[in-house]
Amino acid sequence: MHFITRSLRRHLCGMALAASASLLLAMSAAVPTAHAAELKIGLFADVSTLDPHFNNIAPNVSLATHLFDALINVDPNGHLVPGLATAWRAVDATTWEFKLRRGVKFHDGSEMTAADVVFSLDRPATLINSPGPFTSYTKQIVGKQIVDPYTLRLKTATPYGALPLDVSTIFIVSKKAAEHATQEDFNSGKALIGTGPFKFSSFTRGDRIILVRNDAYWGPKPDWDKVTFRIMTSDGARLAALLAGEVDAIENVPPADVSRLKSDPKFVVVQKTSWRTIFWTLDQSRDVTPDITDKDGKPLTRNPLKDIRVRQAISKAINRPLMAERVLDGLGVPASNIVAPGILGYSNALKVEQYDPEGAKKLLAAAGYPNGFNLTLHGPNNRYINDERVAQTVAQFLSRIGIATKVETLPLSVYFGKARNGAFSMALLGWGTLAGDFGLRTLVGTADPATGWGTWNWGKYSNPNVDKLVRSSLASVDEKQRAQFAEQAATVALQDYAVIPLHHQYATWAMRKGLTYIPRIDEFTLAHQFHPQP
Repeated sequence: MHFITRSLRRHLCGMALAASASLLLAMSAAVPTAHAAELKIGLFADVSTLDPHFNNIAPNVSLATHLFDALINVDPNGHLVPGLATAWRAVDATTWEFKLRRGVKFHDGSEMTAADVVFSLDRPATLINSPGPFTSYTKQIVGKQIVDPYTLRLKTATPYGALPLDVSTIFIVSKKAAEHATQEDFNSGKALIGTGPFKFSSFTRGDRIILVRNDAYWGPKPDWDKVTFRIMTSDGARLAALLAGEVDAIENVPPADVSRLKSDPKFVVVQKTSWRTIFWTLDQSRDVTPDITDKDGKPLTRNPLKDIRVRQAISKAINRPLMAERVLDGLGVPASNIVAPGILGYSNALKVEQYDPEGAKKLLAAAGYPNGFNLTLHGPNNRYINDERVAQTVAQFLSRIGIATKVETLPLSVYFGKARNGAFSMALLGWGTLAGDFGLRTLVGTADPATGWGTWNWGKYSNPNVDKLVRSSLASVDEKQRAQFAEQAATVALQDYAVIPLHHQYATWAMRKGLTYIPRIDEFTLAHQFHPQP
């Protein structure tokens, strides 16, 4: 695709565009000034629901951040900062106290109090059929005490140092608006009453979401009267919209176009190594798994993925540096951990698996599969950087060691539900977290609805030693001790090939000249953090 040969420059003080009348007539629409009231953003992934407690996936959480606040917010570098709580402290080993911000108003004008916080912390457990529940962040709380309207104490059954990070994931809703609300009430805006920097205007599923500025917001006011998020899952369409001036900024810039945009003076590109790790989950619980057969197409009576030698062979068959360079177009680095470098619990002792196809063949033979078997890989085709190409490339690597591999990819809206319900033998997943013990608890912790553990443990991996180390990490108030336990847990899990890490991906945004944005480790695209260039 060629760049449109026209200027997208805008003056910052409301002056007219520096373009001739003939050029303006040639364009399909006039380009707004940098101080225009509306900001238009092209989103990479669809938003499945506006209920902030129903489905814990990044597109939903990112959008909800505009409408709601948590007790504790997260800055672009992943640090915890005051949100609706101005301060928090451990009163004792099992009690945390939160001081609430006074005078905060919901979008309907009612005041936010501790009663709304308690309701919001209780609500995730009341939602049924959630494809991505938030309960792993609330199950540790066994008691809630409202000391006064602006002081809340949360009790845990055992010492739990990770509670501040837990509550940073739970958005505070209005009890009055949400107490009897349905999913449709949230998606229509009826129950969408938060304290965030924007208010709801409209939601057209699969197309766009429109928000308007909350002039009563307790924090810094957004620069934009109106924000339009356009759902643009096609890389080509999203890029074309930016080039044509139909949107002001896009997330997840198509990898092949990053360098070209960087060299064009009409645009600004910002990047950050994200917290997201891309990895494979493997069915390790069932004796017969749905996507594996012998070379004649007959189901195997035993599941090869339950054998650590087979899991290790699969890992050794993958050339991660080659994938990062060619498949990701350089927008990723090979991974050895579940969490990204710099995140609590990242273990430097874990090294990226060396590409060793001959060693992989020997491992398969030792496991009783000298001729391999047939396997179908599954993944999304509209969620991660070049996700379908990633799956196809891994299939080629596996075929070289005797595992005859096919690939089936699905849209995110269909894929996650099927994967969660155990429809696949080997499935691609990306996950980001600010703490390794959180990631381990969610991704490889023994699944237990009563505790919220293993909510994204698609392969049903279970290792009591890993669980014990994760519990020790989460219970540690001392940060150094907590990190040590988290690293030990990660080492045990990954040496057991609980999952197979592939890479940590980069997050990339592009915008018209005249805008600034601080790239975020969590990959979220937040309209209130876009500003006209001073």
